[in-house]
Amino acid sequence: MNDLEQALTGLGDLSEAATSAAERFVGSTGTSVDIAYATMDSPIGVLLLAASPAGLLRIGFDNETDVLADLARRVSPRILEFPERLVEAKAELGEYFAGRRASFTVPLDWTLIGGFRRRVLEATALIPFGSVSTYQEVAGRAGQPKGARAAGRALGGNPIPVILPCHRILRTGGGLGGYAGGIDRKEFLLRLEGTML
Repeated sequence: MNDLEQALTGLGDLSEAATSAAERFVGSTGTSVDIAYATMDSPIGVLLLAASPAGLLRIGFDNETDVLADLARRVSPRILEFPERLVEAKAELGEYFAGRRASFTVPLDWTLIGGFRRRVLEATALIPFGSVSTYQEVAGRAGQPKGARAAGRALGGNPIPVILPCHRILRTGGGLGGYAGGIDRKEFLLRLEGTML
């Protein structure tokens, strides 16, 4: 056994050692880590979750590198993979996908959402599990009754999909409309909630 193997043997479980090192790093740096992130498997693919100390900031589909680069540019470059900060969000999402949760209580950080888009997403957040609304109705609740297209653009830029349930918004005629995560994901979420058979 060489020196490296002996040193690694003394560490025990490497994942525990890595977690411990990350905790020590976060503890020693105080506020120098602004965003913690983790990934989780889900029925709609791998999700990237990112949180600030204020709450959940981002849920991303597919391209982890693009999501992290966007967060570094728009919020802070001080980003660390630190799943412990996202335990609550992961647990709530897991319960939701298992059909055991109809609403979320995890704190949210609205830093990436302002103006009309925030009003649209706040109105969207009030649509209960098992219900749907339309782009026009949400635009009206956000103060722009003729702003259905603008509401669609706002929903397309939703940084916290699933928890801010933009999948519950349909076209006025009942068509699905779009979804930033892809129409297959929107259909899955609506089926999960019993609004699409």
